[in-house]
Amino acid sequence: MALQLLALRILLVLVPPLAAQGQEEPHPSVQGMPRKPEICQRPRWDTRLQLRPDQSNYKINEEVMLSCPEGLQPSFTHVKCSREVQSNSNGKPVYREVWLGKDSRGQWNRTQNRVQCMEVLHVDPGTLEVSSTSIKVKWSCLVPEACSHMRAMCRLAGPSSPPCEAEEVAGEEVLHGQEGTFSCSALQPFTEYSVTISLPPSTILFTWLVRTTETVPDKPEQLWLDPSTGNLTWEPLPSCKGEIIGYQLNITARSAQDRGLLELERLRLSGSVTAHPLPAHGPGNSYVVTVRGLTAAGAGAAALWHFQTNRSDFPQPPAMSCRSARDISPSQGTAVLPLHPIARHHELPTKHQLLVAALHNATTVEGVCSGEPQPFNASQQPGAYVAAVLNLSSPMDFVLGDGTRGQGYHNAALRPGCNYTALLRLVRRSQQAEKFTCICYSFSVVAEQSPHPWLWAVIGVFVLLGILLVFAGIKWLLLSRKKEFLPGKAKEDN
Repeated sequence: MALQLLALRILLVLVPPLAAQGQEEPHPSVQGMPRKPEICQRPRWDTRLQLRPDQSNYKINEEVMLSCPEGLQPSFTHVKCSREVQSNSNGKPVYREVWLGKDSRGQWNRTQNRVQCMEVLHVDPGTLEVSSTSIKVKWSCLVPEACSHMRAMCRLAGPSSPPCEAEEVAGEEVLHGQEGTFSCSALQPFTEYSVTISLPPSTILFTWLVRTTETVPDKPEQLWLDPSTGNLTWEPLPSCKGEIIGYQLNITARSAQDRGLLELERLRLSGSVTAHPLPAHGPGNSYVVTVRGLTAAGAGAAALWHFQTNRSDFPQPPAMSCRSARDISPSQGTAVLPLHPIARHHELPTKHQLLVAALHNATTVEGVCSGEPQPFNASQQPGAYVAAVLNLSSPMDFVLGDGTRGQGYHNAALRPGCNYTALLRLVRRSQQAEKFTCICYSFSVVAEQSPHPWLWAVIGVFVLLGILLVFAGIKWLLLSRKKEFLPGKAKEDN
């Protein structure tokens, strides 16, 4: 009892000094000391960060999930708040709010800097390579830890439908390293695809809508001749491999009445046109027609058809039969061509070209008729060349090979021993069409041959034999006369 009273007196003595020192903060173990705060304020980081849960205050050790807008990645995907005690010079405990971030190994570390949204993946639009069947994307990773599980894929941007059906691109590619090239191949031309690079489970780092480039179209599958109108008609091509901007139509017509007449027409029609009239030459004529579709990438494959107007006299298409030349002189290298104007009666006189080629077959005639002849070059024959330009309005006889020259033509001498094809050509051009009308002439310049040496030998032998026979005849006559004279003289002597 005495000891308890003594302890009470000692405490009463010590209370005034402690009250005088009330400015100092008591030790945490002492009852009545302020407790450690249990909440943290929302961090003032990148305004693009999205926090879940989204609150103004968070409890100590409450885990918060961070996310960023599409294409960006937070420095940490999970953070939590904590408190640290920091002592000052007087030994007083000072509590500081700290945020910890979870790394890829699942360990919590103090966030050294402000947590922010960063660009994880960089794709330079200038490096994008697009063809009609492939897409290539060059990428580089700016946050190596975040890029370890990146995946890339190509998908159709929308559903496909007939007649332009495209197969979906299967599978995806896991990207490795910090940079590389992602490629999609075996794609459909002129089709929109979505290129996506993402992180699992659903973070999209990059997405781009890309349309593959155009290519040439397929060839038309159906073309027919309407006998009532004389029009060629074809099915329009779908814009599966590119926007159909037009059609290229080539018509080769041969006349049944004049088999030396050839007409070639090359037309460029708009994409909305699917019919065109055939040139009218009368019954029995034959036509060869090719049709190609056009896109920005060029002309597609040609569809080929043969047509013939009905006539019982011509069950088969008429063969090409060129006109002939006359007065062919191998020594002078000339030939005379009877020319008639091609222009119709209502047309004004127009310039006709006379083309010459040292070959002759149907392919040569068509190629020369619609081609671009070169200036005459003696070292390069047998090429086609312009021999004359004639303002032809009436029939005339033209001497081919007389050596005359003019602006862009040379009427060169013909070579003996060569077969020639000459074409009288009339060209009509408009903005969307070229029409070549030709009349062909075919002839050979046969070389003048001197008699063979053996012929002279034979002639000499015969002449010599003739001389010998004459001498033999004379000798026989002399001998026979002598025999007659000798018996008569003997009788006289007797």
